[in-house]
Order: sequence, then structure tokens, then C-alpha cells
Amino acid sequence: MRKLKIKTLPRKSWVDKDEVMLHACFQLLVDYIEQEKGDTHCNYETHKDFVDEIRFLYKWWQERKSDDCASEEQEKEDDSMLLRLVKVRRALWT
Repeated sequence: MRKLKIKTLPRKSWVDKDEVMLHACFQLLVDYIEQEKGDTHCNYETHKDFVDEIRFLYKWWQERKSDDCASEEQEKEDDSMLLRLVKVRRALWT
């Protein structure tokens, strides 16, 4: 059994599952970029759209302001970015 260490979850006793899902999915992306170097294992010219998308999502996640009480605008942006990540999930392999 593998465990995913989610480094960005708020340090509190309870975290709602919607927030766990968001942070878990982006932790997978972070691990893919930082540990597996997934954005450099393929021919950039052949897979440009995919590489650009995961680099964009990674950068967005790194710059995203974590907030215990996210605004409605932040939640909409989170949903949009999570959907973008799900759309490229099948290409996240090395």
C-alpha cells in the first residue's frame, strides 16, 4: 500500500473531503514534476501542449494562496484548474 503525503493541507484536526481531493490531486502533479521530472522525459516538440499545460498547472499551484476560508472566486478557480488537471491525467506517466 502506498501513502500520499499531502504537504499543502491545512494543519487542523478536520479537513473536508473536497479540500483533500484538491490538495491530493495537485500533490500528485507536484510529485510528478519534482520527483519524476515528468515534464522533461518526453520530446518537447511532440508533446508541447501537454508539457506546457502541466507546467502551467504546477506554477499556478505553487503560487496559489492557501486560505482556510476560500472566497467563491478562489473556489471557482480551484475547480477550473482541477478540471484541467483531470483532463491531462492520462499523460502523467514516465
